[in-house]
Amino acid sequence: MVESGAESGSRQDVVIVGAGAAGLMCAMEAGKRGRRVLVIDHAAAPGEKIRISGGGRCNFTNLHTAPDRFLSRNPRFCLSALRRYTQHDFIALVQKHGIAYHEKKLGQLFCDGSSRQIVDMLLAECRDAGVRIQLGTSVTEVGKTESGFRLATSAGEIFCESLVVATGGPSIPKMGATGWGYELAARFGLKLVPTRPALVPFTLSGELLERAQSLAGVAVDARVELRKARFEEAILFTHRGLSGPAILQISSYWREGEEVRIDLLPGTDLFARLKEKKAASPRQELQTVLADVLPKRLAQALYETLGYTGRLADYSHDKLQRVGEAVNGWRVLPSGTEGYRTAEVTLGGVDTDELSSKTLEAKSVPGLYFIGEVVDVTGHLGGYNFQWAWSSGYAAGQHA
Repeated sequence: MVESGAESGSRQDVVIVGAGAAGLMCAMEAGKRGRRVLVIDHAAAPGEKIRISGGGRCNFTNLHTAPDRFLSRNPRFCLSALRRYTQHDFIALVQKHGIAYHEKKLGQLFCDGSSRQIVDMLLAECRDAGVRIQLGTSVTEVGKTESGFRLATSAGEIFCESLVVATGGPSIPKMGATGWGYELAARFGLKLVPTRPALVPFTLSGELLERAQSLAGVAVDARVELRKARFEEAILFTHRGLSGPAILQISSYWREGEEVRIDLLPGTDLFARLKEKKAASPRQELQTVLADVLPKRLAQALYETLGYTGRLADYSHDKLQRVGEAVNGWRVLPSGTEGYRTAEVTLGGVDTDELSSKTLEAKSVPGLYFIGEVVDVTGHLGGYNFQWAWSSGYAAGQHA
């Protein structure tokens, strides 16, 4: 039942702050156990990040979900929750509700229809489990009591045995996202891993920015590498720098001052190809060869940047090698990222050392749980962060 207010001084078994993916999953699971569950959120509607995700179709999980698709200071922390509630469990829930879906690519599952179907599914499960959802309600104070917690809210006082924090991170602030969950963790003495925007476009400066602006709207399949991380998907030139799936992926690994290596023609050794072309068709223009393997605007920009003219026969071995390196080994030094405004998720959060990997309960504060994005577990692009929300919400819902 979705409400706009509740009685002051109400007593609940479980209060969940945050009516997003993780919060609603936890609520329905706790409700199934016969717990009196109240979900509160300052937003006017539940599941807003779900609603806008995946271009309105919600990339709700990934067939290839595994621990190595997540970043955390403790890469093994997510293992327990992901094993106890898998991508196949969530797919079964989607099928139970008759929601049609499809695999787009790389194991990414999307609704055939609207992402609203996922929100409605979660709300239906919550309703069947007797969960109450109170919207338009902000929490102003949280205190520990002998039997649990006291919450001072804009709708009055609420008391509970278990308190679950599912408030996400500050990514996409236009949706009302804040860092409230981190502040609460700190007030209870829990350690935090510094946060930063993740799955976010890069910004460029100087000549790199000018080049990107001239190519704005051009997309190309590429391989993007940084240290041991490597992603092979599309990149997109923008008026501010670089975006696209491969860039968003690598941004989670990037730190200020680091160069990113981009292969604009993965699977093809351009230097070798140019040598072959020179031997077979020495009178062919370099620009023509580049335009055969790259988008024409990108080929033209590379041709102009290199400053070479003439037929392949006129190019020395070293010049052809430099052309190959410019395409297969383009090195980019981002000036920064677009920040939380466009970041899909937040990296960092509540230190996993503070939490039980089985229940997501704070080790030092019995009855206090943290789930979803607020925890220092961040997935790759492609439905992994939703799966962490489902898995961590399920785990906490079995105990809260």
